[in-house]
Amino acid sequence: MNIAIVGTGYVGLVSGTCFADTGAVVTCVDVDAKKVERLQKGDIPIYEPGLDELVIKNVKAGRLKFTTSLAEVLNEQEIVFSAVGTPPDEDGSADLKYVLQVAKTIGENLNKYLVVVTKSTVPVGTARKVKATIQAELDKRGVDVKFDIASNPEFLKEGNAIKDFMSPDRVVVGVESDNAKELITRLYKPFMMNNFRVIFMDIPSAEMTKYAANSMLATRISFMNDIANLCEKVGANVNMVRAGIGSDTRIGRKFLYAGCGYGGSCFPKDVKALIKTADDNGYSMEVLKAVERVNAHQKALLYEKLKAVYQGSLEGKTVALWGLSFKPETDDMRESTALVIIDLLSKAGCTIRAYDPVAMEECKRRVGDKVVYCKDMYDAVLDADAILLLTEWKEFRLPSWSVIGKAMKKKILIDGRNIYDPKELADAGFIYHCIGR
Repeated sequence: MNIAIVGTGYVGLVSGTCFADTGAVVTCVDVDAKKVERLQKGDIPIYEPGLDELVIKNVKAGRLKFTTSLAEVLNEQEIVFSAVGTPPDEDGSADLKYVLQVAKTIGENLNKYLVVVTKSTVPVGTARKVKATIQAELDKRGVDVKFDIASNPEFLKEGNAIKDFMSPDRVVVGVESDNAKELITRLYKPFMMNNFRVIFMDIPSAEMTKYAANSMLATRISFMNDIANLCEKVGANVNMVRAGIGSDTRIGRKFLYAGCGYGGSCFPKDVKALIKTADDNGYSMEVLKAVERVNAHQKALLYEKLKAVYQGSLEGKTVALWGLSFKPETDDMRESTALVIIDLLSKAGCTIRAYDPVAMEECKRRVGDKVVYCKDMYDAVLDADAILLLTEWKEFRLPSWSVIGKAMKKKILIDGRNIYDPKELADAGFIYHCIGR
């Protein structure tokens, strides 16, 4: 089966590579010629465990190809997935210019039946705009070519994307014709050997499902952060509360961890977009607006805790940051808590010494020389007045506190992910603060 994936960002590259690994012949399309050249050589521009080996394997097997021209390969395909970026506009809505440009290119060059599938996260009604754009270009050309549209939102977790794609909880597909349903079922058939569900529905419902899923997860995170902040006020332990409510099968245990805020490419953007969609339709998403407010507060919480330790003045202090990416197993810093903390510490006159296993180059690209980039977690704490743990990388879990304590000016640790034992830190002579305990 021949398919094309337009866009070689996180979603497009993972999706294309995984489809190729099941036997489809996949052409990945990107307008960035340098990026395409890198990919053809097996040089992967994003960090995702296991992806580089899978790309190299399928390129060698001839099942995975890269090109800059959709027009040249369009009429060889049975399905084209649009996985281009949908960055947020200033008002929070998703910018669809890249999605509609793909649709325009398809309409300008299409000569045979094709299923056009939107895989990017897009607002409800986008597929209708894609269909109209393609049809307008066909009409300009005066040709009558049949095509179908579909929506197939992704639910990949960065750091675990290949496993998520190969063994997903579910695949959501919005269709409006039996032909499209049949083709997409054939494409996903290798995955159905594992008995997971492909859930077919109408296209607007599929578009809404992606936003609703991410917004629900973001809501759980902000809810637990709100509970954690209250726990501190009343002397409760959020970990015990989480165990108590998570054991209720109606609630479950996932996404109930208190921390220093959510980030990444999905939750912040999708919550904003869903709020904007509601506003545009005369409805106010009051719960999600509160979710955003709680998350904004939570991202600054560690800074406020540190400021309280030093009674309001941080000027001249040296602060070690452990972790920069928004979560472990990725170098993605989009909307990360680290960016907020770096900005606040920098304005307060602090020297910032930072270490992250994979996100150092991304941090340099984003904030330049605002921080001192260190070779490891021990280098980061040299002469530090405090440590802020922002990302719960595995290598941060069992440090030598005696070595760290000797390297620091003052033994202060503020744990933004609640991964350390307060008693162990107290025994090591540290002033220890966490969230909700």
